[in-house]
Amino acid sequence: MTTGSSAAPAVVVGLVAVIVVALLPRAWRASARRARDAALLAGVGGGSVSLVGRTVAGALLIVGVQWLVLTHPTVTGWARVAALGVPALVASWALVRALSGSTVHERRHRRGRR
Repeated sequence: MTTGSSAAPAVVVGLVAVIVVALLPRAWRASARRARDAALLAGVGGGSVSLVGRTVAGALLIVGVQWLVLTHPTVTGWARVAALGVPALVASWALVRALSGSTVHERRHRRGRR
């Protein structure tokens, strides 16, 4: 019987280690990309429900304040104009901003790459 060299297992372990170290950055980037994509999808899915809830809550708040101002007998004319005009201005600003499409998107550069 011949005994094998003790260097053979060390060479195999060394080659496996070199391969793992060489593939580690690629696996790291792929994992980060998958996590970023999953976070983006989760944000898109939950964002519409959150947006609807905030919109309804804001509308209820505005309607409540307007109802209080308009039904209170001692309110002056300026308070009524403000109760109706301020929400109209905010709604108009939001609609113009949403429908005009004139937003500026900044690019994000990672580590100086373009």
